[in-house]
Amino acid sequence: MQNALLTRALTRDGSAMIVAADTTAIVRAAGEIHTLSKTMTAALGRALTAASMMGSLLKEENQSVTLRFCGDGPGGTICCVSDWRGNVRGYADNPEAELPPNARGKLDVGGVVGKGPMHVLRDLGLDQPYVGVAPIVSGEIAEDVTNYFASSEQTPSVCSLGVLVNRDLTCRAAGGFLVQLLPFADEETVGAIERNIAQIEPASTMVNNGLTPQDMIARVFDGIEFDLLDEYAVGYVCTCSRERYGRALMSLGRKELEKLLHEGEPVETCCSFCGKKYTFELPEIEQMLQSAK
Repeated sequence: MQNALLTRALTRDGSAMIVAADTTAIVRAAGEIHTLSKTMTAALGRALTAASMMGSLLKEENQSVTLRFCGDGPGGTICCVSDWRGNVRGYADNPEAELPPNARGKLDVGGVVGKGPMHVLRDLGLDQPYVGVAPIVSGEIAEDVTNYFASSEQTPSVCSLGVLVNRDLTCRAAGGFLVQLLPFADEETVGAIERNIAQIEPASTMVNNGLTPQDMIARVFDGIEFDLLDEYAVGYVCTCSRERYGRALMSLGRKELEKLLHEGEPVETCCSFCGKKYTFELPEIEQMLQSAK
């Protein structure tokens, strides 16, 4: 499978930066792992794309960002985690949830997500992560991300996300871009960006038509001098391991471990992000109990 691609650029006058991504491969991988419905492919795919682009804004290798939509729609909570490069993983509580098309005949992503809070957790390697909260304004993901940056971080931004889904429920094309204005942005540059964004096709359409992230950036920054900062491959990457789940079991404490041992059955854990299962046999549980004592 071809890798997803992420590209970043900056206007030469320092007015705005942009991240653009073709995340088709990421959304396809998520669909295979989670058996997503058509609408949930679009919902989780948009969230994965947003998290990947937001992750690429981090500075250090040990940092990560978690994007969580706690809506009251049938899809349940949607959670995505990205590292500092944009490698991302995610899940939805109800991956097979489905709704009829909305009034415009489009996939009802807003309906399947619902209303509620949107949380952004940035783990910057400090004692406590930075936590930002904003309301889900539409459930369409892109509008919610745009609103979050404006209301919680006071950063004027425009987020565009899109996922096209085939009849067999696989992802045909997915991608997006995130534009952020920098302090003391030039008004003429801002006006040109706004006009360009109003005229271009949806991100998923551009990807489906063969445009690369660099091409999308050129459309958004049409008529504006800019410099490409970097371009690299990103993917659907899960960081789970047997050791990590073993530590999680240890953290339950002595009483819970005694209870598990008394039940007399091996303990099976399953990663929500990739579906991989890890089984811990009774002797391992007993060893954990002895260590806890």
